[in-house]
Amino acid sequence: MTALLYTFVIVVGYLFGSVCSAVIVSQLFSLPDPRTEGSKNPGATNVLRLAGKKYAAIVLLGDMLKGLLPVLLAKILGADHVAICFTALAAVIGHMYPVFFRFHGGKGVATALGALLGVNFILGVMVIATWLLVANFTRYSSLASIVSIILAPIYAMLAIGHLEIFPPLFFITLLVIYQHRNNITRLIDGEEPKIKASHNLNEEINAVLTEPTRVVSPATEEQADEAKETENKET
Repeated sequence: MTALLYTFVIVVGYLFGSVCSAVIVSQLFSLPDPRTEGSKNPGATNVLRLAGKKYAAIVLLGDMLKGLLPVLLAKILGADHVAICFTALAAVIGHMYPVFFRFHGGKGVATALGALLGVNFILGVMVIATWLLVANFTRYSSLASIVSIILAPIYAMLAIGHLEIFPPLFFITLLVIYQHRNNITRLIDGEEPKIKASHNLNEEINAVLTEPTRVVSPATEEQADEAKETENKET
């Protein structure tokens, strides 16, 4: 495999990841701009609040495809396992730090999932199953995202069996955990909102995969932060 091909697939992965599905969907369907309305976060969750499930599902699909398509392209071009996994990493980085949107993006869970499905379908299914299992038992969507992404490199070793793929997948894990640092703090403090028990968990997945800390409870992340600030002022 040539260095040119290696570089090409990684750059393509990053550029794919940098495309903001929420902004494109809002412009195509004349919806409120998610960058200036609602939570001002261009993700499926904000689109869900602003425009409903149908458009949020389209955004979710777009975010997953950002990870899936460049990985499949790398496979078609004959890239090796390492280059394919670095392409997946590049797509996740693009979603988190998009060059087209001043390097301000999301947490990367949906894009990571799409990329992992492209790397190995069984791997992607295992990560989804882990998320569902943890979320059902703990009712914490953020914890489900953290646990499933931590186990992803181990699952990859079991499903693919190449030691050299571990580093790029491990970096994906580190990045997603870093993006969840505020959630981890709230989990430790017992302040992280839970998935509402009366909700159908499957209906939460669209929002959870893209912005796992924002939508699975009646209070959004911003509302939780505001409530905490108000409590501090009162005390």
